[in-house]
Amino acid sequence: MTKIFVGNLSYQTSEADLEKAFSRYGRVSSVRMVMDRASGSPRGFAFVQMPGIDDAEEAIVRMNGQLISGRAISVSE
Repeated sequence: MTKIFVGNLSYQTSEADLEKAFSRYGRVSSVRMVMDRASGSPRGFAFVQMPGIDDAEEAIVRMNGQLISGRAISVSE
């Protein structure tokens, strides 16, 4: 299981948006948007888990710098 960090997210980006984008490169086990405890609003980053290491590595390379909700995201393991 590979956990992928996704940063520079727009506050309008949803977990479903990320799952759809990353599922182009393989099966997505889970997506977790990190929320601010006090306000409950998104903090601008998330974690995507993919079971296949090859799929995860391809997703990292291909998704880094791509636009989601109008922002270029940063993607790393």
